Amino acid sequence: MRSVDEAVILVTGATDGLGKATVRDLAAAGATVLLHGRDRERGDAAVREIREETGNDRLQYYLADFSSLEEVHWLADEITADHDRLDVLVNNAGIGAGRRGETERSLSQDGYELRFAVNYLAPFLLTRLLLPLVHRSAPSRIVNVASAGQSPISFDDVMLERGYDGMRAYTQSKLGLVMFVFDLAEELEDTGVTANSLHPASLMDTKMVFETFGSASSSVREGTDATVRLAISPELEGVTGRYFDGQREARADEQAYDPGARVRLRRLSEELTGLRAPGANSS
Repeated sequence: MRSVDEAVILVTGATDGLGKATVRDLAAAGATVLLHGRDRERGDAAVREIREETGNDRLQYYLADFSSLEEVHWLADEITADHDRLDVLVNNAGIGAGRRGETERSLSQDGYELRFAVNYLAPFLLTRLLLPLVHRSAPSRIVNVASAGQSPISFDDVMLERGYDGMRAYTQSKLGLVMFVFDLAEELEDTGVTANSLHPASLMDTKMVFETFGSASSSVREGTDATVRLAISPELEGVTGRYFDGQREARADEQAYDPGARVRLRRLSEELTGLRAPGANSS
């Protein structure tokens, strides 16, 4: 990719926790950083704070609620209209498992299980919509912030209508991000666009982790270092289709390596996001 001070980088879920810390590091390195969030007040405050800390005034905030696929479309349209390139897309936005043992199932604005919609379907759609811009910017990168917590996707009950569990919803959505990256890496081979995913760090000290587990075992700093490395480190130029645990390459859940499962997930995702008509043929 081009030098960091010439790069345009989008970080979703950028107003708190890992996303905000990642933006801070990228801004300090001189990048033009686009911040996404779902709260205008918090977004504007994050921009002001990071500008003051880094001296970088090339920060821009975009508002979108990822529980609405329509708003994902708006976000992609705004970014495409405002920028003639996108060197790095960091799909970080997401919601956690909720309180431990949570069994109350929530739905997105489109009627899908909320965690599958926000953590997986929204970044799937955003990436697909921004892919032409990312492709024109090659060499460029796509980074999906996943988790070591991964559960195989049960295709006969993806929306977890039977026996809902918040942790199960979270972990299958995170595996979806890894499967999507593996698919993208194959699709984009030899285009100059790389796609990788990572588990940034275990139980970072974020509000999301404290809500579910009540304590932390690692720092946001640790996760930020791993995420920023995937986004801009020269040592990862050309590296694609990998899953990392922190800064170490690792093995994801076995379903991620099943081509048939990835095809099923891709077709389902295209249908649910409206990128493909139900029943249409797709390779």
